[in-house]
Amino acid sequence: MRIIVVGLGVQGLKRKGIAGDDCIAIVDPYNEDADYTTVEEVPLSDFDAALVCTPDSAKYEVLKYLLSNKKHVLVEKPLMDHRPLVLEELKTLAELNQVCCYTAYNHRFEPHFTRMEDTIKSGVLGRIYSIRLFYGNGTARLVRDSMWRDSGAGVLPDLGSHLLDTYLFWLTDCALDFKLVSANRFENRAPDHCVFVSNEEVFLEAEVSLLSWRNHFTADVFAENGSAHIESLCKWGPSTFTLRKRQFPSGRPDEEKVVLTQADPTWQLEYDYFIKLCESGGSNISNDIWVQSQLNQLMNEVEER
Repeated sequence: MRIIVVGLGVQGLKRKGIAGDDCIAIVDPYNEDADYTTVEEVPLSDFDAALVCTPDSAKYEVLKYLLSNKKHVLVEKPLMDHRPLVLEELKTLAELNQVCCYTAYNHRFEPHFTRMEDTIKSGVLGRIYSIRLFYGNGTARLVRDSMWRDSGAGVLPDLGSHLLDTYLFWLTDCALDFKLVSANRFENRAPDHCVFVSNEEVFLEAEVSLLSWRNHFTADVFAENGSAHIESLCKWGPSTFTLRKRQFPSGRPDEEKVVLTQADPTWQLEYDYFIKLCESGGSNISNDIWVQSQLNQLMNEVEER
């Protein structure tokens, strides 16, 4: 598979490293290490797929050009546009030209995320009552100093999109509709700390922050027959998965624990998955359409505050 990387920022450099020898060219208008300044300059006969790591405002035109020319695309999350039918247009283009358009949510490949998915869907926990997710890092100052990141709804589309996708991943058949609880601007112009909830079939709470000075992730699932918990991600490890079996009528639960101390495997696993999608066909834009609808709703609530 011959790959180009469009956008050589932090994510682009990661994607380039994972693609290795598959990467035949870099596109970036500002980086002197790039081979081309625009994607249109790259001969179409030279590549099969693109890893698009541009700012959000540039994604639509780049994706439209690539999909129209029958190129497979992996695009960094979130895939959003303020115009309501843009994602539907991209979905139609991908289907018409029989190419893959895949939005990267690498945490789906985190070992304990897949373990949690299996645990929830196996039914071992019984009825799920509530799930609380926290995702925080300490990048408030980096975001504030960026040319483009400290704007709009800030942390909400950046980290919040991951948590929305995680709920979609774990609760495939569950009704989900989120409302904003709080949006704070402690250090930045745009929100750097948000909490949002859904109270449909399962009570769901999500908290995202740029002010967690030690990068951290937690998930707590409470259910009829026990609970399941994730503490940290592999990249910030050690990462722990804990399954607790409820004791009746009360008492200390039996506990199973899996601890991983390893490098982050998600980028390579996601790239391998994308390459298989290119060969077999497939797209996850339907997920993006739902994530966008939820983020738009939440961002409208941010603007009203």
